[in-house]
Amino acid sequence: MSPAPLRTRRAPILAAALLAVAGTAVVAGNGTSARAATTTAQVSSWAAQSIQGIGASGAWWVNDLANFSSTQQQAVADMLFTTSGIQMSAYRYNIGGGGTGVTGTSDRAPQSLATASGTYDWSRDPGGTTFLTYAARDGVPNLIGFVNSAPSWLTTDGKSCGGSLISGDEPAYATYLADIVAHFKAQGVAINYLSPMNEPDSSFSGCGQEGMSVGTSQRATIAQAIGSTFATRGLSTGVTPDESSSTSTALSNVPSWMGVSGTSPYVAALAHHTYDWPSDGTMTNYQSLGRRYGVPTWASEICCYTGLSGGYAAQYDPTITGALPLAHLMYRDFAVTGDTQFHWWTALSKVLGCAPSTSSTCATATNTSGWNDGLIYYDPNYATNGNQALYVTKRYYVMGQYSKFVRPGSVRFPVTGAPSGVDVLATSNNGSWTLVVTNTGTSAQSFDVHFNALNTIAAGSAYRTSATENIASVSLPTVSGATASLTLPAQSVTTYVFAQNGGSAVKTGAAELVGSQSGKCADDTGSSTTDGTAIQLYACGGASNQLWTYTSASELRVLGKCLDASGQGTSNGTAIILYTCNGGINQKWTLAASGEIRGVQSGLCLDATGQGTANGTLLELYTCNSGANQSWSRPN
Repeated sequence: MSPAPLRTRRAPILAAALLAVAGTAVVAGNGTSARAATTTAQVSSWAAQSIQGIGASGAWWVNDLANFSSTQQQAVADMLFTTSGIQMSAYRYNIGGGGTGVTGTSDRAPQSLATASGTYDWSRDPGGTTFLTYAARDGVPNLIGFVNSAPSWLTTDGKSCGGSLISGDEPAYATYLADIVAHFKAQGVAINYLSPMNEPDSSFSGCGQEGMSVGTSQRATIAQAIGSTFATRGLSTGVTPDESSSTSTALSNVPSWMGVSGTSPYVAALAHHTYDWPSDGTMTNYQSLGRRYGVPTWASEICCYTGLSGGYAAQYDPTITGALPLAHLMYRDFAVTGDTQFHWWTALSKVLGCAPSTSSTCATATNTSGWNDGLIYYDPNYATNGNQALYVTKRYYVMGQYSKFVRPGSVRFPVTGAPSGVDVLATSNNGSWTLVVTNTGTSAQSFDVHFNALNTIAAGSAYRTSATENIASVSLPTVSGATASLTLPAQSVTTYVFAQNGGSAVKTGAAELVGSQSGKCADDTGSSTTDGTAIQLYACGGASNQLWTYTSASELRVLGKCLDASGQGTSNGTAIILYTCNGGINQKWTLAASGEIRGVQSGLCLDATGQGTANGTLLELYTCNSGANQSWSRPN
């Protein structure tokens, strides 16, 4: 977890008033009249990843809110987990290590449920367990337990900070975590995922918070010990290492432990933090890393920026200016890295950088003493002045523009051609489409969005957060056929929901791959399932040997076999064949909105040899050049 303090935003608001705002924000507001569009963005007919969760963590604020009234605790739970709030679909429960040796504030030294004698005291950690229970009660589908440090008796320095897990104690650590997961399961609280380490590349030697370092070789041992222990005890909880502090660090470290024999079967997702503010290239490489091992990737922590370009530093900005970077971060993690979950660092913070009980502008004005680490803030001096008011930031509402509408199971479809400064995330779920559109610029933007997979759409609802709006209902866009005309105010985030009205269902399962130049299909020659069978162009007929499924492991499958770059070739002219699926990187493919199908190992494109269009033209790998013989579509 990031060691930064928590930060603030707007004016003090009583919980009841806050809930009233949160509950009505989605049905109030005024629209923006449409203007002539000059650009058309294209929503691909290719499905990308399925998005499974959006949320934030319960550290460290739950330790303070254990002292708040039950009314205020309930108000916070409603704001985070229910439809009257932002309806997060993921919540990270901090499994405390006891805080031994931690010299920072008391909230960063959470109680441990375990005792040194090997027993458990389930009455400990009242704040953490209360909000975990609230999240389960309110139906949050992704409950993640995460650890900053093992209990002190399992660490090399006997502290909850600055040490590492004692070598050889991995089975004991696994048993400790399994005991906690099993306890909550018996209480009706299912922890779906378990993160056994947090920023293991850091030493936490300053002891300002809990934390332990974990060497790369030990990460494999820990993952295997926990995974096998969970399996033996009948726990279905997935293990999600390694939460490296930056994406670039994860790129360097993950292969060294994930490649250890016997590790990958126990890994449910590869989680990374993005405190390096990674470039598109770094994010794309991390996507390829996940595909190499056939597991989804998560962006599991970020906070504390000073602007759109990133940068970890102190600042408290409760305005829309301070919220737009969050929208941009979420867009990039989903659309560039292909992450399936996004977790903001912490849901609440007290690091306002000022005293709201004595300053009328504290919560509404930007300062450089606080931190942009929370969605909601509370008074750091609550214990002495009794102020339990909640201060809501625009970040809270911006997250809601995503979390309330991009629900688990939503399938992302890439978007190309949006105007500069505009992010468009397109997802489909149960026959409806959602666009989350962020205009980061200081001028209004008008453009069209065309859905290539559909015949027609119908606008259903639209909601906006801006300098003056909080998830407010706004006017519906004009729609013609499968094209919507959007007008976006400056510095705003707008969510549009469309009905798939009259269009055929988008094929995210088996479908033909049609060459744009030839109009013919990628065809398994002779419907053979023999390894090495050539893949060719042939007149489309809807036969089973022409119906390809793109899997979560980035494979293209037909008749139970995989599209394969022969001999793991990476040069122009490498033959494309059918082969038994084996998880090889030469059987993994990325699908672009432009229609390119690119090999993950080679970086080359699926190509109709010699720009041939006749039946029997063989497919090969070739340098990507935007040629029509390298463009493929999935018709409905």
